[in-house]
Amino acid sequence: MCLAVPAQVVACERDDAVVDLQGSRLRISRLLTPEAVVGDWVLVHAGFAIARVEESEAMRTWDYLREASVEAGAG
Repeated sequence: MCLAVPAQVVACERDDAVVDLQGSRLRISRLLTPEAVVGDWVLVHAGFAIARVEESEAMRTWDYLREASVEAGAG
């Protein structure tokens, strides 16, 4: 199964970006979403930002992931 998770862009440099994933920082590629800028929310999959998303959609996704984790006994 593949999963893309939402993250907020906190820095950009050429085709790369640093994103915040609920407190964890990760360097990713912006090759597929060169329009993404600092402050944007993106879906991250396999080290790439694959799409821009609205903040409300990102928050709903994180809420769902937290709920699924608790239900699975991981939280």
